Amino acid sequence: MTETTYWLEHAWLGTNVEPGVTLTVTTDGSDGRITAVRTSTPTPPPGAVVLRGLTLPGLANAHSHAFHRALRGTVQVGSGTFWTWREVMYRVADRLTPDTYLALARAVYAEMALAGITAVGEFHYVHHAPGGTPYADPNAMGEALVQAAAEAGIRITLLDTAYLSAGFGKAPDHHQLRFSDGTAEAWAERCSVLKDRDHARIGAAVHSVRAVPAGQLATVARWAEERRAPLHVHLSEQTAENDACHAAHGRTPAQLLADHGVLGPRTTGVHNTHLTDQDIALLGDSGTGTCMCPTTERDLADGIGPAVALQRAGSPLSLGSDSHAVIDLLEEARAMELNERLRTRTRGHWTAAALLRAASADGHAAIGWDDAGALETGALADFTTIALDSVRTAGPLPRLGAETAVFAASAADVSHTVVGGRHVVRDGAHALVPDVPKALADAVAALRG
Repeated sequence: MTETTYWLEHAWLGTNVEPGVTLTVTTDGSDGRITAVRTSTPTPPPGAVVLRGLTLPGLANAHSHAFHRALRGTVQVGSGTFWTWREVMYRVADRLTPDTYLALARAVYAEMALAGITAVGEFHYVHHAPGGTPYADPNAMGEALVQAAAEAGIRITLLDTAYLSAGFGKAPDHHQLRFSDGTAEAWAERCSVLKDRDHARIGAAVHSVRAVPAGQLATVARWAEERRAPLHVHLSEQTAENDACHAAHGRTPAQLLADHGVLGPRTTGVHNTHLTDQDIALLGDSGTGTCMCPTTERDLADGIGPAVALQRAGSPLSLGSDSHAVIDLLEEARAMELNERLRTRTRGHWTAAALLRAASADGHAAIGWDDAGALETGALADFTTIALDSVRTAGPLPRLGAETAVFAASAADVSHTVVGGRHVVRDGAHALVPDVPKALADAVAALRG
């Protein structure tokens, strides 16, 4: 067993910032773990790798659509709604192949590593070739994402997504044919071939209540239950979805999911924006999580979800960058608090520590990595370091590092990212993808033709 010692100038240990913390970690593959944590070590031990700044547990991006990164900038021209944005998104999806998706996702996941993200929940529904014909390997697109994460040095939970209809009682349109397996049973048969790996876990997703007929929701839920796998679902992102669900079923989307056994402690609702009080109680009482994606929700003019009420009801909070308008989990954490301040005109709904837990431990739990997200013995050796001497972070006392990280720092302040005990980002440079901006530019250009 190979061990490495890291000396952390300052470390956030879940409730407080400690100066001079020494971690001993194993570095045998992706399963490298923290074997010892020593505080009160004011100077680095001989041979230790020194990480200056504030070290946090690795951040978990609990909701990602990797190919949406190709939309950055292009969808900011003119006006519109979520539904007009969706048409542009479909046109990008039409141009994806396993090879172009691998190149794009590798670059996107490398961008995430540069932002301190060590694990991603990839909500994956572009399964087949345009027109709906399966590839020779029916999971070629999903396997491209798993490979991309390995090549970028981060962990992934592939949330293989059932997407079967264009709306309540509507067949998939021509864009959506490549998303659909036809039935939930066919979806389950295809994704049952996917296997966990050291850096990858397989989960499930219901795209939305409009995209999976009510009578087939239980099939997806049962598949996840049998495997003890995470199950995610876009929930009440748009009022139009709520209205259509009421027209078709006489109930809200949350109530429909509850009726068919989808809610529960391994389930996470993504967005959860337009909920009734009864919906909030259903999610909280069942232990269903909530993944907030504030930068996307504001970019798409979705609205501000009831995150405070959901957490009080018993719904654990996690964070995602979703459409990748930006990739910055610190901004997602900050935005959740600041959005609530705008809505209520009061301050201090979450402490910095609570927001960091949503971005780390609770995010990892939401995507099935319960053994990550903390700087403690036995946890996966995944962590990231924020510089405390940049133009954004210089000045505050180091003991206020958590507050500085959440309310002042950005992804640009990440100096180191370690996954499985091994450096993926060192001094702001990615160790596996030498030129991430070029990789992103080339991958996006390939999709433009």
